[in-house]
Amino acid sequence: MPATETIPIGLTTTKAPFIEQARANGEIYIRQPYDLYSDENQQTWRRLYSRMKPRWEKYANRRFLEGVNNLALDPDAIPKLDDVNRFLQPLSGFAAKAVSGYVPSYVFFDCLRNRAFPTTITIRDGQSLDYLPEPDIFHDIAGHVPMHTDRQFADVLVRFGEFAREAADHVKGIKDENERVVRVESIMKAMARFFWFTIEFGLMRDTRGGKEIKVYGSGLLSSYGEIEHSVTSPLVQRYPLQLEWVINQYFEIDHYQPLLFVADSFEHVFELVNTLHEWLKEGKLDNVSGGEPAINEQDLKSFLHADTKR
Repeated sequence: MPATETIPIGLTTTKAPFIEQARANGEIYIRQPYDLYSDENQQTWRRLYSRMKPRWEKYANRRFLEGVNNLALDPDAIPKLDDVNRFLQPLSGFAAKAVSGYVPSYVFFDCLRNRAFPTTITIRDGQSLDYLPEPDIFHDIAGHVPMHTDRQFADVLVRFGEFAREAADHVKGIKDENERVVRVESIMKAMARFFWFTIEFGLMRDTRGGKEIKVYGSGLLSSYGEIEHSVTSPLVQRYPLQLEWVINQYFEIDHYQPLLFVADSFEHVFELVNTLHEWLKEGKLDNVSGGEPAINEQDLKSFLHADTKR
C-alpha cells in the first residue's frame, strides 16, 4: 500500500480493511485499533445497547445483569477491551483477547482453558442490526462477557477448554487415519452441540429457586428478537437439559431455534461437562448422530494436530 494512501475509517463487520490485512498476514491475535471506529460504528453500538437493555431486564439471567453492572459497560460507546479487562480479570481471571475473526475450534477452546476469550472487534452494519453473518463486538462483549464475570460460569468455560485438550489427547493413539478422523468428527459434533445449546443458546430456571425461565446463552442475549421468542413463543420446544439429547441434536444457525434446553443451574452445566469427559473415555462420543454442524477442514486439523503439551 503506498505510504500516502490512508486506511478507510470504520470497523464494520465484513468491510474492515484493518481486519482483512491482519487475516492476509495470518494474524489471529491483534490489537483493538479504537481510533478506526467510525461515528456510524459508535451509533450502531448505541442503538444495539439501548434496544437490548429493556429485554435483558425482562428475560436475562440475574447473573448476566450483575455482570453488565460489574463491567460498567458504556451504553454510548463501543468498549475498549483494556477497560473491560480491568473490571473482568479481578472477578474471574478471564480476559477478552482481540482476534481478527474466525479462530479454529481447538485454539478457541484452549483459550478458554487459559481464561482468555477470543473477542471480535468489528461491529455489524447499522443497516442490518438483526442479521449477523458472523460474531461482532456486540455479540462477544455484550452477549458473552457479562457472564464471564461470574466465577461459576467462568469455571464451566475453563472445564470445557480442558475437555477439548482431553479430547485431542484421546484420539492421538488411534493409528488408523480414517478411524481417527471419524472419531474426531463425532467428538467435535458432540462438543459443538453442547456449546451451542448451553453457552450460546441456553435457558435456565430462575437461579433464586423460582419456576420462571431466564436466558443465559449469549446468542440469545445479543439478539433483540430471539431473546423474547426463546422464552415466550409457543413455537419453541423447551426441554430439560439432558446430555444424551443435546449431543445427538443437530442445529441450524440461520433461523430462530425451534428447540432449546433448560438447565437447572450453573452447577448443573458444570457437572454435565464432567459427564461429557466420562463419556469421552467410555467411547460414548465416538458415534453421535449425523447432521449439522458440518465440521470444516480447519477445525478438524486443529484437533488432529493439537499441541496438548503446552
